[in-house]
Amino acid sequence: MPERVRTFSWRRPTVLWRSRNDVVARLWGDPSNELRQRAVAALAERGAPGSLTMHRPEREFSFIVMGDTGEGDRSQYAVVPPLLSVGADTDFLVIASDVIYPTGDTGDYEDKFFRPYAGYPGPIYAVPGNHDWYDGLRGFLNVFCHFDMDCTPSWPGRSAWLARRLWRRSGEVDAARLAEVRARYRGAPRQRAVQPAPYWAIDTPTLRIIGIDTGIRGGMDEEQGRWLRGVSAGPKPKLLVTGKPLVVEDMVHPDPIAGGGTVDEIVRDPANNYVAAIGGDIHNYERYPVKVGRRTLQYVVSGGGGAFMHATHIIPRTTVVDESEFRCYPLRGDSLSRYSQLYGRWFRMPWLFDLTPKEATAAVEQRLGIKAARRYEDGEVSLRARFVAAALGVPRGKRPRWRIRRLPVKRIPQRFRSEMADWDSPPFFKSFLRLDVTETELRVRCYAVTGCGDHENAPPVEDEFVIPLA
Repeated sequence: MPERVRTFSWRRPTVLWRSRNDVVARLWGDPSNELRQRAVAALAERGAPGSLTMHRPEREFSFIVMGDTGEGDRSQYAVVPPLLSVGADTDFLVIASDVIYPTGDTGDYEDKFFRPYAGYPGPIYAVPGNHDWYDGLRGFLNVFCHFDMDCTPSWPGRSAWLARRLWRRSGEVDAARLAEVRARYRGAPRQRAVQPAPYWAIDTPTLRIIGIDTGIRGGMDEEQGRWLRGVSAGPKPKLLVTGKPLVVEDMVHPDPIAGGGTVDEIVRDPANNYVAAIGGDIHNYERYPVKVGRRTLQYVVSGGGGAFMHATHIIPRTTVVDESEFRCYPLRGDSLSRYSQLYGRWFRMPWLFDLTPKEATAAVEQRLGIKAARRYEDGEVSLRARFVAAALGVPRGKRPRWRIRRLPVKRIPQRFRSEMADWDSPPFFKSFLRLDVTETELRVRCYAVTGCGDHENAPPVEDEFVIPLA
């Protein structure tokens, strides 16, 4: 890390104020579609290929996928040693959503992107998340597309005068400074990469990787929808990388396309032959192997690249897939244990709230009516553990006879609890994916990042699965 860095915290009012464009977009409409169309048109004039596709000749290759990286604090930098250990021989890296927090400014990229990943030997591509859009995507375009433009929304109509006043404009871009930083940290020939647009495709003889831009609120404009349908056609196996996961926390988010249809419809269409969809935005790991006809589609959440952890113990007993097929990291019991310790510290009542992983796992099993992925021999559930599980938001597998009012963990009006609970000491519960492609299969492994020294060079594998490509 830099010698002097201000600790990143969502409890700081200035950070929340800088992120106000999220609220503006929800009240007056998401300007991402307009700005994206303007950027793609300008990039096409500059010479970007019409298919926005990058071609690679390898039939067998490996790459890394991780999402939601750039808070610039200890939890982000803790990911770097395991990443470099596991990914040293991979061909490229893809960041799925929210490269830079809180607002994607160009000036933040030095310590939140270039410095931490200076040692990664291959090129890095990205799809933007909602936080990258809070400066109108100007920083993202400069870093990944080597392109600058005025990213101020037009906000037509008199009714939008307040939106024009409240919208946080993008910071100034110091082109000379950016070039210096790029050359200092990631200036090796193999590291250099220019992606054609905020959304793109990487085509290889065995697999096509397609990255889409879902703006601030999710969904996409009609122009990107036509492009997605075009690059998705055909029998070649495909992998989708998106800033918003299509399935997360046991809920399906199809991602609407302006003019009709959804992203999920395209993914599920057997003629397009998608094998998996990986999204960031939610800061944990989740996997849902969904049966679609005779196929199994792997819906994956991979948002553990460095930002604060979203709780997994609030995920209900799954209905999108059978609970026995669902995977997550951290495990629900570990998530509940960690949050119980945080509440014990905040309320100065550790004697009431603190649960060991063993106690928390037993409480999750009892409350959800499931068998945990990691079990303990003696799984008795105390009344105290039941209270803490109920208070911290573990759902009931069945309708409860009585209800404890939940303390703030995730959902409205408690939706910012995870953000406010960000911590900078191990265990971090971060993660990233390594994907190995051969002519017959795609092997995916989820590596855990704990922040503990003995895991830096040999991070544990929390989940592993293989997808046939034939």
